[in-house]
Amino acid sequence: MRRRPSAQTASIGVTQAQLAVERNLGWLFREQPTEDYGIDAHMEVVDEEMVRGRLLAIQIKSGQTWFKERGPAGWWFRPHDDHVRYWIDHSLPTVVVLYHPDRELCYWQLVTRETLVKTPTGGWKLLVPESQVLDENATVPLAIAAAGDPYALRVRELQLARPWMRMLADGTRLVIDIEEWVNKTSGRGSISLGIDHEDGKDPEEIAHWTVFLGLSNYVDVVPKLFAWANVSLHEETYEYAEDEFSIFGEDADALRPYRNGAGEVDFYRFELTLNELGRSFMVVDQFAGEGSRQLTK
Repeated sequence: MRRRPSAQTASIGVTQAQLAVERNLGWLFREQPTEDYGIDAHMEVVDEEMVRGRLLAIQIKSGQTWFKERGPAGWWFRPHDDHVRYWIDHSLPTVVVLYHPDRELCYWQLVTRETLVKTPTGGWKLLVPESQVLDENATVPLAIAAAGDPYALRVRELQLARPWMRMLADGTRLVIDIEEWVNKTSGRGSISLGIDHEDGKDPEEIAHWTVFLGLSNYVDVVPKLFAWANVSLHEETYEYAEDEFSIFGEDADALRPYRNGAGEVDFYRFELTLNELGRSFMVVDQFAGEGSRQLTK
Protein backbone atom coordinates (compact mmCIF):
# COMPACT_ATOMS: atom_id res chain seq x y z
CA MET A 1 0.00 0.00 0.00
CA ARG A 2 1.44 3.37 -1.04
CA ARG A 3 1.34 6.37 1.26
CA ARG A 4 -0.53 9.36 -0.19
CA PRO A 5 1.57 12.55 -0.63
CA SER A 6 -1.11 14.51 1.26
CA ALA A 7 -0.63 12.28 4.30
CA GLN A 8 3.11 12.94 4.28
CA THR A 9 2.53 16.69 3.94
CA ALA A 10 0.07 16.66 6.85
CA SER A 11 2.53 14.70 9.02
CA ILE A 12 5.31 17.20 8.27
CA GLY A 13 3.01 20.05 9.26
CA VAL A 14 2.25 18.46 12.64
CA THR A 15 5.96 17.83 13.25
CA GLN A 16 6.90 21.42 12.37
CA ALA A 17 4.11 22.82 14.55
CA GLN A 18 5.35 20.69 17.44
CA LEU A 19 8.92 21.98 16.96
CA ALA A 20 7.68 25.57 16.88
CA VAL A 21 5.64 25.15 20.07
CA GLU A 22 8.34 23.30 22.00
CA ARG A 23 11.40 25.17 20.71
CA ASN A 24 10.15 28.72 20.11
CA LEU A 25 7.49 29.03 22.80
CA GLY A 26 8.98 26.54 25.26
CA TRP A 27 5.51 25.04 25.80
CA LEU A 28 4.15 21.49 25.78
CA PHE A 29 2.66 19.94 22.65
CA ARG A 30 0.26 16.97 22.69
CA GLU A 31 -0.92 15.49 19.42
CA GLN A 32 -4.51 14.21 19.30
CA PRO A 33 -4.18 11.31 16.84
CA THR A 34 -7.23 9.23 17.77
CA GLU A 35 -10.23 11.53 17.34
CA ASP A 36 -10.02 14.21 14.66
CA TYR A 37 -12.99 16.55 14.78
CA GLY A 38 -11.02 19.57 13.60
CA ILE A 39 -8.50 19.50 16.46
CA ASP A 40 -5.06 18.04 15.73
CA ALA A 41 -3.26 18.84 18.98
CA HIS A 42 -3.18 20.77 22.24
CA MET A 43 -0.47 23.16 23.37
CA GLU A 44 -0.05 23.93 27.06
CA VAL A 45 1.47 27.09 28.49
CA VAL A 46 4.68 26.70 30.49
CA ASP A 47 5.30 29.74 32.65
CA GLU A 48 8.80 29.94 34.13
CA GLU A 49 9.09 26.13 33.97
CA MET A 50 5.72 25.67 35.66
CA VAL A 51 2.81 23.93 33.92
CA ARG A 52 -0.36 25.79 34.89
CA GLY A 53 -3.17 23.95 33.12
CA ARG A 54 -3.71 26.63 30.44
CA LEU A 55 -4.28 25.02 27.06
CA LEU A 56 -5.12 25.86 23.47
CA ALA A 57 -6.53 23.54 20.81
CA ILE A 58 -4.78 23.55 17.42
CA GLN A 59 -5.92 22.80 13.88
CA ILE A 60 -2.86 22.31 11.65
CA LYS A 61 -2.83 22.61 7.85
CA SER A 62 0.30 22.01 5.80
CA GLY A 63 1.24 22.73 2.20
CA GLN A 64 1.24 25.40 -0.50
CA THR A 65 -2.50 24.93 -1.09
CA TRP A 66 -3.34 26.88 2.06
CA PHE A 67 -1.37 29.93 0.88
CA LYS A 68 -2.96 30.41 -2.55
CA GLU A 69 -5.64 32.91 -1.52
CA ARG A 70 -4.04 36.21 -0.54
CA GLY A 71 -5.77 38.48 1.95
CA PRO A 72 -4.85 41.81 3.57
CA ALA A 73 -1.27 41.20 4.77
CA GLY A 74 -1.87 37.48 5.02
CA TRP A 75 -3.87 34.56 3.63
CA TRP A 76 -7.52 33.57 3.75
CA PHE A 77 -8.23 30.18 5.32
CA ARG A 78 -11.68 28.75 4.55
CA PRO A 79 -12.74 26.16 7.16
CA HIS A 80 -15.65 23.74 6.96
CA ASP A 81 -18.85 24.96 8.55
CA ASP A 82 -18.94 21.93 10.89
CA HIS A 83 -15.45 22.74 12.12
CA VAL A 84 -16.35 26.38 12.78
CA ARG A 85 -19.29 25.36 14.97
CA TYR A 86 -17.11 22.85 16.79
CA TRP A 87 -14.32 25.37 17.41
CA ILE A 88 -16.62 28.11 18.66
CA ASP A 89 -18.32 25.72 21.09
CA HIS A 90 -15.06 24.07 22.16
CA SER A 91 -14.04 24.27 25.81
CA LEU A 92 -10.57 25.49 24.75
CA PRO A 93 -9.61 28.51 22.63
CA THR A 94 -8.75 27.24 19.14
CA VAL A 95 -5.80 28.28 16.97
CA VAL A 96 -5.43 27.57 13.24
CA VAL A 97 -1.79 26.94 12.26
CA LEU A 98 -0.69 26.96 8.60
CA TYR A 99 2.72 25.50 7.76
CA HIS A 100 4.51 26.96 4.71
CA PRO A 101 6.86 24.24 3.40
CA ASP A 102 9.09 26.55 1.32
CA ARG A 103 9.60 29.09 4.11
CA GLU A 104 9.57 26.36 6.80
CA LEU A 105 7.46 28.62 9.00
CA CYS A 106 4.18 28.19 10.85
CA TYR A 107 1.61 31.01 10.83
CA TRP A 108 -1.26 31.22 13.31
CA GLN A 109 -4.60 32.84 14.00
CA LEU A 110 -7.11 32.51 16.83
CA VAL A 111 -10.59 31.34 15.90
CA THR A 112 -13.07 33.75 17.49
CA ARG A 113 -16.35 35.37 16.54
CA GLU A 114 -14.29 38.50 15.82
CA THR A 115 -11.69 36.88 13.53
CA LEU A 116 -14.19 34.75 11.57
CA VAL A 117 -15.72 36.41 8.52
CA LYS A 118 -19.03 35.28 7.03
CA THR A 119 -18.91 34.97 3.23
CA PRO A 120 -21.73 35.94 0.83
CA THR A 121 -22.27 32.24 0.05
CA GLY A 122 -22.89 31.40 3.72
CA GLY A 123 -19.47 29.94 4.46
CA TRP A 124 -16.64 31.22 6.61
CA LYS A 125 -13.13 32.57 6.12
CA LEU A 126 -10.35 33.42 8.54
CA LEU A 127 -7.45 35.78 7.86
CA VAL A 128 -4.10 34.31 8.92
CA PRO A 129 -1.69 37.28 9.10
CA GLU A 130 1.77 36.93 7.59
CA SER A 131 3.12 38.75 10.67
CA GLN A 132 1.85 36.07 13.06
CA VAL A 133 4.65 33.52 12.92
CA LEU A 134 4.58 30.79 15.55
CA ASP A 135 7.76 31.98 17.28
CA GLU A 136 8.70 33.66 20.55
CA ASN A 137 6.64 36.72 19.58
CA ALA A 138 3.51 34.57 19.77
CA THR A 139 4.10 33.68 23.42
CA VAL A 140 2.31 36.64 25.01
CA PRO A 141 -0.82 36.81 22.81
CA LEU A 142 -1.33 33.04 22.91
CA ALA A 143 -0.76 32.92 26.68
CA ILE A 144 -3.39 35.63 27.10
CA ALA A 145 -5.79 33.64 24.93
CA ALA A 146 -5.15 30.49 26.97
CA ALA A 147 -5.68 32.25 30.30
CA GLY A 148 -8.98 31.99 32.09
CA ASP A 149 -10.39 32.23 35.57
CA PRO A 150 -9.60 29.28 37.87
CA TYR A 151 -13.15 27.93 37.65
CA ALA A 152 -13.06 27.82 33.85
CA LEU A 153 -9.62 26.22 33.84
CA ARG A 154 -10.67 23.43 36.19
CA VAL A 155 -13.79 22.71 34.13
CA ARG A 156 -11.65 22.59 30.97
CA GLU A 157 -9.35 20.04 32.57
CA LEU A 158 -12.32 17.83 33.47
CA GLN A 159 -13.73 18.12 29.96
CA LEU A 160 -10.41 17.09 28.43
CA ALA A 161 -10.25 14.08 30.75
CA ARG A 162 -13.79 12.97 29.89
CA PRO A 163 -12.73 10.05 27.60
CA TRP A 164 -10.47 8.63 30.32
CA MET A 165 -13.20 8.89 32.95
CA ARG A 166 -15.50 6.94 30.65
CA MET A 167 -12.86 4.26 30.20
CA LEU A 168 -12.55 3.85 33.97
CA ALA A 169 -16.32 3.75 34.35
CA ASP A 170 -16.45 0.99 31.71
CA GLY A 171 -13.92 -1.12 33.63
CA THR A 172 -10.74 -0.27 31.73
CA ARG A 173 -7.67 -0.33 33.96
CA LEU A 174 -5.62 2.88 33.57
CA VAL A 175 -2.13 3.45 34.93
CA ILE A 176 0.30 6.36 35.05
CA ASP A 177 3.98 5.77 34.30
CA ILE A 178 6.30 8.52 35.55
CA GLU A 179 9.99 9.13 34.95
CA GLU A 180 11.51 11.83 37.16
CA TRP A 181 15.03 13.17 36.50
CA VAL A 182 15.93 13.52 40.17
CA ASN A 183 19.09 15.61 39.67
CA LYS A 184 17.41 18.31 37.55
CA THR A 185 16.39 21.51 39.35
CA SER A 186 13.79 22.10 36.62
CA GLY A 187 11.88 19.06 37.89
CA ARG A 188 11.99 17.66 34.39
CA GLY A 189 10.19 14.39 33.82
CA SER A 190 7.59 12.59 31.76
CA ILE A 191 4.15 11.23 32.50
CA SER A 192 2.34 8.69 30.33
CA LEU A 193 -1.18 7.39 30.68
CA GLY A 194 -1.76 3.82 29.57
CA ILE A 195 -4.12 0.86 29.55
CA ASP A 196 -3.13 -2.16 31.62
CA HIS A 197 -4.42 -5.16 29.66
CA GLU A 198 -3.36 -7.43 32.53
CA ASP A 199 -1.34 -9.59 30.13
CA GLY A 200 2.06 -9.08 31.79
CA LYS A 201 3.15 -6.59 29.13
CA ASP A 202 3.83 -2.88 29.47
CA PRO A 203 0.71 -0.68 29.43
CA GLU A 204 -0.59 0.50 26.07
CA GLU A 205 0.21 4.22 26.02
CA ILE A 206 -2.69 6.53 25.13
CA ALA A 207 -1.27 9.91 26.20
CA HIS A 208 2.15 11.33 27.04
CA TRP A 209 3.40 14.58 28.55
CA THR A 210 6.79 16.10 29.26
CA VAL A 211 6.62 18.13 32.47
CA PHE A 212 8.80 20.64 34.33
CA LEU A 213 7.64 20.74 37.94
CA GLY A 214 10.52 22.74 39.39
CA LEU A 215 11.21 21.83 43.00
CA SER A 216 7.69 20.45 43.47
CA ASN A 217 7.35 16.91 44.78
CA TYR A 218 6.02 14.54 42.11
CA VAL A 219 4.18 12.51 44.72
CA ASP A 220 2.26 15.63 45.75
CA VAL A 221 1.69 17.13 42.30
CA VAL A 222 0.68 14.12 40.20
CA PRO A 223 -2.57 13.35 42.09
CA LYS A 224 -3.60 16.99 41.54
CA LEU A 225 -3.03 16.61 37.80
CA PHE A 226 -5.55 13.73 37.85
CA ALA A 227 -7.95 15.31 40.34
CA TRP A 228 -10.87 13.25 38.99
CA ALA A 229 -9.28 9.95 40.09
CA ASN A 230 -7.85 8.23 43.12
CA VAL A 231 -4.13 7.56 42.65
CA SER A 232 -2.61 4.44 44.21
CA LEU A 233 0.35 2.13 43.68
CA HIS A 234 0.06 -0.31 40.79
CA GLU A 235 -0.04 -3.49 42.83
CA GLU A 236 1.67 -5.90 40.42
CA THR A 237 4.55 -3.54 39.68
CA TYR A 238 5.38 -2.83 43.30
CA GLU A 239 4.96 -6.46 44.27
CA TYR A 240 7.96 -7.28 42.08
CA ALA A 241 9.90 -4.06 42.82
CA GLU A 242 13.53 -4.16 43.79
CA ASP A 243 14.18 -4.71 47.49
CA GLU A 244 15.54 -1.21 48.05
CA PHE A 245 12.13 0.25 47.27
CA SER A 246 10.08 -2.31 49.17
CA ILE A 247 8.30 -0.83 52.17
CA PHE A 248 6.27 -2.70 54.75
CA GLY A 249 3.99 -1.63 57.55
CA GLU A 250 2.03 1.58 57.78
CA ASP A 251 3.85 3.24 54.83
CA ALA A 252 3.48 0.30 52.43
CA ASP A 253 0.76 2.07 50.43
CA ALA A 254 2.52 5.45 50.28
CA LEU A 255 3.16 6.80 46.77
CA ARG A 256 6.82 6.25 45.91
CA PRO A 257 9.14 5.08 43.09
CA TYR A 258 9.51 1.39 42.40
CA ARG A 259 12.92 1.70 40.77
CA ASN A 260 15.80 4.12 40.22
CA GLY A 261 17.99 4.11 37.15
CA ALA A 262 21.68 4.84 37.67
CA GLY A 263 20.91 7.36 40.39
CA GLU A 264 19.41 9.67 37.74
CA VAL A 265 15.80 8.68 37.14
CA ASP A 266 13.06 7.56 39.52
CA PHE A 267 10.35 5.37 38.00
CA TYR A 268 6.78 5.30 39.31
CA ARG A 269 3.69 3.40 38.22
CA PHE A 270 0.37 4.43 39.73
CA GLU A 271 -3.15 3.14 39.10
CA LEU A 272 -6.20 5.37 38.63
CA THR A 273 -9.71 4.70 39.91
CA LEU A 274 -12.61 7.06 39.41
CA ASN A 275 -13.23 9.20 42.50
CA GLU A 276 -16.27 11.16 43.66
CA LEU A 277 -15.33 14.22 41.60
CA GLY A 278 -14.99 12.13 38.45
CA ARG A 279 -18.28 10.31 39.00
CA SER A 280 -20.09 13.56 39.76
CA PHE A 281 -18.68 15.24 36.66
CA MET A 282 -19.86 12.37 34.47
CA VAL A 283 -23.38 12.76 35.83
CA VAL A 284 -23.35 16.50 35.12
CA ASP A 285 -21.76 15.96 31.71
CA GLN A 286 -24.41 13.40 30.76
CA PHE A 287 -27.16 15.81 31.83
CA ALA A 288 -25.61 18.66 29.82
CA GLY A 289 -25.13 16.43 26.78
CA GLU A 290 -28.73 15.25 26.84
CA GLY A 291 -29.88 18.86 27.07
CA SER A 292 -27.77 19.80 24.05
CA ARG A 293 -29.16 16.90 22.02
CA GLN A 294 -32.72 17.89 22.89
CA LEU A 295 -32.07 21.46 21.72
CA THR A 296 -30.77 20.26 18.34
CA LYS A 297 -33.70 17.98 17.59
